[in-house]
Amino acid sequence: MGSSTTPEALVRQKALSLLARREHSTLELSRKLVAKGIEQGLAAAVVSQLHQKDLVSDARFTEGFVRWRMTNGYGPIRIRHELRERGINEDMAARYLPRDEEQWLDSIAKVKHKRFGETKPADYRDRARQMRFLMYRGFTSEQIRKVLG
Repeated sequence: MGSSTTPEALVRQKALSLLARREHSTLELSRKLVAKGIEQGLAAAVVSQLHQKDLVSDARFTEGFVRWRMTNGYGPIRIRHELRERGINEDMAARYLPRDEEQWLDSIAKVKHKRFGETKPADYRDRARQMRFLMYRGFTSEQIRKVLG
């Protein structure tokens, strides 16, 4: 029997197929392999090997994920939460989330403009609706207050 037909080689092929589509965190890749019916220990071993060969990288995943979510108009709270769900620790998240408050204010201003236009909220109810939307998007209350004026 050839080495390419061992269970480990088949799991490795599945993992590489997933990675060919997009970056995954190590936890996310393990979960996907287990969801495909692969035994957890085998999935963890293959992901560990791929991690050692730098074929799966939490740092690369985090960098791309943060850029992607920011481009789609999400704030730091939501992005941090989504990273945590994907097994990325707080230190790694902090390394790739922008610290420049101006960058976040530009982002929230674009989101607000796209959704609600340039005008200020007409009344308390409209302001509350805009605040809820921006909070859902993951912006801080301070950022929201600055953009709503």
